[in-house]
Amino acid sequence: MEKTLLILKPDAFKRNLVGEIIKRIEMKGFKIVNMKFEFLSKEKAKRFYEVHKDKIFFNDLINFMISGPILSIEVEGENAIYLMRKLIGATKPEEREMGSIRGDLAIGLTDNLVHASDSKENYEYERKIIFGN
Repeated sequence: MEKTLLILKPDAFKRNLVGEIIKRIEMKGFKIVNMKFEFLSKEKAKRFYEVHKDKIFFNDLINFMISGPILSIEVEGENAIYLMRKLIGATKPEEREMGSIRGDLAIGLTDNLVHASDSKENYEYERKIIFGN
């Protein structure tokens, strides 16, 4: 079994889609093993998205992520990292497939409802930031 991290972003709360997203995760067969509700500090958000620090959208992303609550969910399942990325769909609106969380529910590039780790290394890095050791 593999674990991965999923984060429901502030727009999931603003649009009342938290339950729908969790339902899709559970219907896909993932087991929720850890959850944390919080308001990210600016420092924690910057550390989490450090990989994007030199990109033009970095400050907008940070401001978005601290604009409301997030729900971090650690899930477990077969091939969890790959399958969760398929379930959430592409980041870019023009690449999103219908049936994915973003394809069905997201409305923009930044306000795309969810984040999911894209590799085992990133899962481990991101998990430490969110949940600690």
